[in-house]
Amino acid sequence: MTDPFPPEVVEQIAHHMNGDHADDNVLIVRGLGGMPTATAARMSGMDADAMEFAAVVDGIEVPVRIPFSERLTERRQVRAEAVRMYHDACAALGEQPRH
Repeated sequence: MTDPFPPEVVEQIAHHMNGDHADDNVLIVRGLGGMPTATAARMSGMDADAMEFAAVVDGIEVPVRIPFSERLTERRQVRAEAVRMYHDACAALGEQPRH
């Protein structure tokens, strides 16, 4: 089976997440990544099993890997999984989701 997320696809997804959802990235890292004091986070990579972030915690950039709820096999699944992660993170943090 070929990798459903070649480097150019991961780059496109990261560009979108970091450009349009920077605040959501921080919430996801705080709520699901075990980094409740993160002040910034950018998506740094992903594979079929998880999304990876570079989070800033106490002024230091640290890697955070957050597993998907299931192994993803196609690109269209990424959006639904990112939305799920955002909503789960909001619930974990007691935040009201924006959308």
